[in-house]
Amino acid sequence: MQRTIEKNMNYTIETNNLTKTFGAYTAVDHISVQVKAGEIFGFLGANGAGKTTAIRMLCGLLEPTSGSGQVAGFDIMKETSKIRWKIGYMSQKFSLYSDMTVLDNMKLYGSLYGLPKGKLTQRIEAMSKLLELSDLQKTRHRKPSLGMAAASKPRMRYAPRTAYFILDEPTGSVDPVSRRNFWDLIQALSAKGTTIFVTTHYMDEAEFCHRISIMISGKIAAIDSPRALKNRFNSATLHEAFLALVEGTSR
Repeated sequence: MQRTIEKNMNYTIETNNLTKTFGAYTAVDHISVQVKAGEIFGFLGANGAGKTTAIRMLCGLLEPTSGSGQVAGFDIMKETSKIRWKIGYMSQKFSLYSDMTVLDNMKLYGSLYGLPKGKLTQRIEAMSKLLELSDLQKTRHRKPSLGMAAASKPRMRYAPRTAYFILDEPTGSVDPVSRRNFWDLIQALSAKGTTIFVTTHYMDEAEFCHRISIMISGKIAAIDSPRALKNRFNSATLHEAFLALVEGTSR
């Protein structure tokens, strides 16, 4: 029997035994998480661990098989359209239109989020300055090098003003300097009260999260702060703690 989750406004994102199966295969296996406002919450795990499937359920893009959850106070089973208007979502795949300029992409996404023309112009100017995109506004994404296109990937989805970001491996294929700059932005948003739910398989990125959950084969094997997890496994790095957890789970 599916239990409807009670809306606890102490948490901006919450799941209870959230599960997704595809036939006989269980991609996400009864996961329960609670994320507070302003928290950077990381989903850490190898490719195929179930991170993207969980993200898609939270965004209302994939219907759960069982369990329950809420994002921004809205039920992920019944109020998916309201969730999509509340969150800023970045998919794992590159999602800009390659035959459009950076400016046109920003106008498109801002319009899709309902920003009126005057406010959209102001928002684009402010975000272009903050994210150093002013010199790239007339660039088309089919022309820049792969490195430049990848570096623009995490930047382009910040046109709407929102209190919730759900990011699926946002820095994949991005160079180390751009990755660091992107995480500086995430930390600045968090300090202003924005909730960040992010998946990654980079151990150094996970260190920037307030708490992380480690997923193994669709299940959450551990949830805690990076420091607490390292202490738990007597490890100098998260990488060592992750390996210790994987080895312990496989026994």
